[in-house]
Amino acid sequence: MTPRLPIHDTIPALTEALRGRGRAVLQAPPGAGKTTVVPIEMLRAGLTEGRIVMLEPRRLAARAAAERMAETLGEAVGETVGYRIRGEAKVTPRTRIEVVTEGILTRMIQSDPDLPGVGAVIFDEFHERSLNADLGLALCLEVAGALREDLILLAMSATLDAEPVARLMGDVPVITSQGRSYPVETRWLPRPLPKGQRFEAALAGLVRAAVDETQGGVLVFLPGEGEIRRVEALLSGRLPGDCHIRPLFGAMEFAAQRAAIAPAASGRKIVLATAIAETSLTIEDIRVVVDGGRARRARFDPGSGMSRLVTEPVTRAEAAQRAGRAGRVAEGVCYRLWTRGEEGALRPFPPAEIEAADLSGLALELALWGAVPEDLPFLTPPNPASHAEAQALLSMLGALDAKGRITAHGRVLAALPLHPRLAHMLVLAGPETAPLAALLADRDPLGRGAPVDLALRLAALRDFRAYSERYAHPANRAAIERIKTEAKRLGRQARRADRPGLSDAQCAALAYPDRIGLRRKGDAPRHVLSGGKGAVLPEGDPMAGARLIVATDLDGDPREARIRQAIQITEAEIRALYADQIAWRDLCTWDRRERRVIARQQECLGALILDDRHWKDAPPDAIARAMLEGVRDLGLNWTDAARRFAARVMLARAQAPDLPDMTDTALLDGLEEWLLPCLSGVKTAQDWRRFDMTDALRARLTWAQMQALDTEVPAQFTTPLGRRIPIDYSGDAPEITLRLQEMFGQTTHPAVAGKPLRVTLLSPGQRPVQTTMDLPGFWATSYADVRKDLRGRYPRHPWPEDPTRADPTLRAKPRNTP
Repeated sequence: MTPRLPIHDTIPALTEALRGRGRAVLQAPPGAGKTTVVPIEMLRAGLTEGRIVMLEPRRLAARAAAERMAETLGEAVGETVGYRIRGEAKVTPRTRIEVVTEGILTRMIQSDPDLPGVGAVIFDEFHERSLNADLGLALCLEVAGALREDLILLAMSATLDAEPVARLMGDVPVITSQGRSYPVETRWLPRPLPKGQRFEAALAGLVRAAVDETQGGVLVFLPGEGEIRRVEALLSGRLPGDCHIRPLFGAMEFAAQRAAIAPAASGRKIVLATAIAETSLTIEDIRVVVDGGRARRARFDPGSGMSRLVTEPVTRAEAAQRAGRAGRVAEGVCYRLWTRGEEGALRPFPPAEIEAADLSGLALELALWGAVPEDLPFLTPPNPASHAEAQALLSMLGALDAKGRITAHGRVLAALPLHPRLAHMLVLAGPETAPLAALLADRDPLGRGAPVDLALRLAALRDFRAYSERYAHPANRAAIERIKTEAKRLGRQARRADRPGLSDAQCAALAYPDRIGLRRKGDAPRHVLSGGKGAVLPEGDPMAGARLIVATDLDGDPREARIRQAIQITEAEIRALYADQIAWRDLCTWDRRERRVIARQQECLGALILDDRHWKDAPPDAIARAMLEGVRDLGLNWTDAARRFAARVMLARAQAPDLPDMTDTALLDGLEEWLLPCLSGVKTAQDWRRFDMTDALRARLTWAQMQALDTEVPAQFTTPLGRRIPIDYSGDAPEITLRLQEMFGQTTHPAVAGKPLRVTLLSPGQRPVQTTMDLPGFWATSYADVRKDLRGRYPRHPWPEDPTRADPTLRAKPRNTP
């Protein structure tokens, strides 16, 4: 007899909502029994004559859920209840409940949009917000609205906030189960971990303390397989003899996963698990949780076009989910590897995968569906920049045409269970490349610290024994066998090669045409990639001297990505593969380092320069245009004459706004218009320093404008002696400087453009004696004091009592003249 679980109390309300509206959201905490009870109760209620398809985010959860439901019915898997996951299916014509992983639903809808034979779709653990679940729900809502009004849709979630999902589904009912859990005591660290403390060592110490202080099974949360293996090694031999360590992560063999889930036959079970154990799975006899406080997520950077796995602090929602695992069967304890004070800094919820993941697969599915993101009801719309980057990649692979529509090649790619890059490689290179596709799609079988050379992984895949005898770095045999199994499955799905006989490196270059790397000059193993980004190999790696590589795994750093996996390729292999994309280009550009224009002819593949030669006959116009960049780099070269001319024009613009703007900003913005025709022969910073901009600036004015400028704002002032002296326009007012005696007889104050000149009067010894903007006022007032002070010092020079009636002069009296 099936034990009564908390979810049973909500079944009447749930079936009523689904019978009346055809849609609902079920909110139930982990352990309430929703995964294994709801599908069976929907079947018993006769809500639909079609199959009930339930989506699970992970293969392990899909298998476990199907087995548990079949056990409840007293049947074998594949009868009433079956499952379909990647590479494995247990269903028969009698199957009424089918548990599938999320990507399988997408294939079902794309193949038959009206979902024939399917009466209901359940989205389990929707709060995890996987990319495939978001897409699957959006597609199902569109199918139900356009083709299948009878299609029942149910989203099941452990989240506390189910309202947004209910609104997306059409303001449907939210059914809530309170669940059943026992009290969980939370124990935080008394103080923060010291800086430099290794995560694995600290967590292993906390696990040992938890084992000493508690009873029952222990579930330890870690971010990934590497951390699990290191903590396992640290705990080995340091726990009581009745403790059995059980790793649990997605890439394990199913038998090992089953051993971690099943109750311990004897002693205490210590499960070291990734986030796979947060929800979906029921792990028997767990009384204690040790939370390392870290989660691993995929982050995509649209600027670099690369994804990387990042390890981040858990969110408060994830921490609560993990702690709840300790209270499923009895009162429990949760140990946290952080302090109570540090908890306040945690984010409330993890991001939806659609916000942070590589959207290439999503963009391909949308193109196959014939839609853009705005057409579908997404709970969180895809980031436009990330979606555009994904479309650019698909276009590069030939999956989309120039208008963004799917091509015949794109349809073939969409049918393969691979990232579009790897599907493209498999389609073009054929079944022989299936092992490489499976290898690139899986975790690195050599693990941390191995050389980056992809050829080593292929060697282990092709002959594990020979590899182990030849190479020091160990390969993970279980991982190798898993990759081989997947390679066989992919090989069966691949068609005959369009381009047979390619090398491993050429196949990798098919998948990563934007990641063919050319070593930069210098000692450091730094590469420029064909897509324009930079990448660097680890120092001392055996491949550090390679001239050409294909980078198949990068950490995604937007500044300069670190290469984690690559394969060496020859120039001949590249030319054979991409001959139609290799072209010569003429390049005239300003070199900021050499501070000169360089003219080169280069043979290029994307951003890679395969051959580089001096361009002997570069056209003068091309050199001049490159020099414009040099001017922007060096700045304008203001001579005194050019500065005076520009100042005159700016002064005249107050009355004549049709004159050109000659501020630095305006001149730099308009270089092509006024400077380009005058740059003949200017190629270097030294040439530019010798260049006088005056003629180029004067050429901006028409003949009439120049005549008006010379009249209204003249370059020179004619003194009473008839001598022409330059007017300085660089200050806040135009200014002239001359000998006091030269202004005798001037009864009005000189002006330009309606503004008075600032006049600096000099003594016979060329020292300033007065600066004035009112010459008549100076003659009438201050001149008498100046005369008294200077005529004794300069007795040979005239000092008339009335300067307005005296003749201007620069002469002195002859010596011995009374």
